[in-house]
Amino acid sequence: MPIAMTPSPPPSDRPRILFLGDNIQYNPDLYQRLASQFDIIHPQSADLHRPAFLQHLRDGSWGRFHAIMRPSWHTGGEMGNWDQELIELLPPSLKVYASAGAGYDWVDVVCLARHGIVYCNGAGASTEAVGDMALWHIISVFRNMTSSLLAARSVDSTQFSHAHHHLPAISYNPRGHTLGIVGLGNIGYAIAVKAYAAFGMKILYHDIVRKSPEQEEMVKAEFHPEIGSMLRKTDCLLLATPSTMGGRPFLTSKILAQLPRGSRFVNIARGSLVDEEALAEALKLGDLAAAGLDVHASEPHVNAKLATMPNVTMTCHTGGGAVETKTAFERLAMENVERVLNGQEPLTPVNVHLIKELMTNGHANGHGMNGE
Repeated sequence: MPIAMTPSPPPSDRPRILFLGDNIQYNPDLYQRLASQFDIIHPQSADLHRPAFLQHLRDGSWGRFHAIMRPSWHTGGEMGNWDQELIELLPPSLKVYASAGAGYDWVDVVCLARHGIVYCNGAGASTEAVGDMALWHIISVFRNMTSSLLAARSVDSTQFSHAHHHLPAISYNPRGHTLGIVGLGNIGYAIAVKAYAAFGMKILYHDIVRKSPEQEEMVKAEFHPEIGSMLRKTDCLLLATPSTMGGRPFLTSKILAQLPRGSRFVNIARGSLVDEEALAEALKLGDLAAAGLDVHASEPHVNAKLATMPNVTMTCHTGGGAVETKTAFERLAMENVERVLNGQEPLTPVNVHLIKELMTNGHANGHGMNGE
């Protein structure tokens, strides 16, 4: 069991883990293994809200802990963004912060790197689930599923008949159409594999890193180092690229203008990547035929204009929402912490390369890398 938080933790020779969020649900044996090696401090949720959390860090209430783990995405983030204000208060003993979630736009991984703190995400845990959700949105934007669903749920025979008779004239099969993917990382590539195998779509992609020839050959992918050349050939644009803290939108009116008229758009990445007003205008004018959004710029609020459009499919950022994902998030957070504290390489590091660069250039303070 996690040890109770105390204002002044007793001294211990074992490394200490600050455990943020709900109790472990899916990997109890792994948790017990962790607890047999390390002292685990598990604050109450009230202590995680930002004012209280920062004060506890200032006061040293949890002592000199060596790792932080957040195994659940839906809890443990009550303190908000991990920015410089928060990171500067972390103890010099801290080596690693391992969190659920694939995205890390809420944490300043560069600032962590300057302090020598490794950040690990839940990369790979949600790949299958997000890939499946992407396929659902792809089907929806080609086959006008939202219009059909709304007509059926209206319990109105006139709306049902209208959809039944008129939607086929503006609906298409995905097969043979081009899917342009921005960001062919783990999730982007999984979507490419699924879309190629299930629908026979032509895969185009833009990324800063090109896939190996073998990976490209598996899905007959066509690499575009210049985004414009891909956009001009794209029937459905899909975002699968990470966002960063304070990052600018990727999908703007300038990008939308380069897509063929009547193309489609799907976002399973981050809502902050999209200028939603520009997207709504493109849909209103018919420049885009349809859009599928699992993520939104101002979650948990959705754009009111987009929400009224029958050619826009919306889901509640549930792309990765599956029991298998939650199980893997827990496991990765605990295994990353365990490995780093035992002197091994982490499984899913995000900023180790930044730490090495900063240390080489003399700009990292060794906060965690050379700490206790």
